[in-house]
Amino acid sequence: MMNKEDMAYLIQGYMQNTLSDAERQTFINEVLTEENRALYQEVAASLLEDAPALAPFDEKLWPLFHQALNADKPSLHIASKTNPAVRRQHSIRKWGWAAAVILLAASSFLLLKRFGNDGTQNGGPASVAQNIPPGRNGAVLTLSGGQQIVLDSLENGMVARQNGADVVLKNGGLAYDKTGATPDELVYNTMATPKGRQYQLTLPDGTKVWLNSASSIRFPTAFIGKERRVDIHGEAYFEVAKNAEMPFRVRAGNDMEIEVLGTHFNVNAYENERTLRTTLLEGRVKVTSLPGMQHHGTATGVINPGEQLEMTRNEGVTVVRNADISKAMAWKNGLFNFEGATLEEVMKQLERWYDIEVVYENGIPNIAFDGKMTKDIPLAGLLVMLEKSKVRFRLEGRKLVVLP
Repeated sequence: MMNKEDMAYLIQGYMQNTLSDAERQTFINEVLTEENRALYQEVAASLLEDAPALAPFDEKLWPLFHQALNADKPSLHIASKTNPAVRRQHSIRKWGWAAAVILLAASSFLLLKRFGNDGTQNGGPASVAQNIPPGRNGAVLTLSGGQQIVLDSLENGMVARQNGADVVLKNGGLAYDKTGATPDELVYNTMATPKGRQYQLTLPDGTKVWLNSASSIRFPTAFIGKERRVDIHGEAYFEVAKNAEMPFRVRAGNDMEIEVLGTHFNVNAYENERTLRTTLLEGRVKVTSLPGMQHHGTATGVINPGEQLEMTRNEGVTVVRNADISKAMAWKNGLFNFEGATLEEVMKQLERWYDIEVVYENGIPNIAFDGKMTKDIPLAGLLVMLEKSKVRFRLEGRKLVVLP
């Protein structure tokens, strides 16, 4: 078992990124073990007491720190939109990604401490922020007859039989396994993810789909005819099974349609977003606007890997040649990517992931964000980030009121 001096040296060195490769490996392999757990918590607590933004070390931070060690991701910083040259970099960047997780969790504790003895701050209950967890795996499946199945807590196994296909749960996702001859008619199912949920689906042809929160997909239980067609609302990532004889088409509401043969792409088509985006990772797709985009005539664009097609309501089509693929895919990879995002854009993501309502008391403050952060922290951690970016707010139940 380590002594306190060695433990303190390794913790400080890890957080300040001053350890040698060998010392860093010692930290990962030996410090964070059950044998050294009590000593680690004791020393970490004493070290963090001197940091004004940090609360005393808490038992809940142990698993967070373990998880953070496996994440090699940038830290978060915030920039003012009115003066992008001025960047207010906080201790999250100084302490590194793993320490940032501790900072957010500990600062969340301080945020709650600032609420009054009656449990409120500016009218919002203190317990709510701490008790609103991040989103998780879950969805509702609607069968052809209208029966609804909540998938959140079901175990692996068959959940239904639909028109020649067994509907089966496999390792946290849903799949359609063909059971016999191809049916003569199309029968549709719908999968929907409420706010605070996301889910994975394997379609009857083997195409894999990941649904973001507050999204849905309508699809046949077996593909027949000359094409494969699905309808979505919200955001989804597709890995389409190749079949040159049967093109795959995705219709996003009444706004746009995407045609592919076999490819990997992401579609962001929330109805409350002004701009819809199709981002291509592999293959080639053709995107066509529909009447919902309110263009003068039909707009069409073809994109190649690494490109993003943007359709803005009433404005037309723009192709971004060197798109930020990591930003488009952040949600699927368990991250918020706020690079270049406005406050309104950030708030829309938080609404969907934490199942909250955001309202603006007097207009939307002109604040922009930059950076990334993990999505697996409770709402209280995000509120700390908002405070550090000079966003004023109050929490009323599950309503976040942004102040001018």
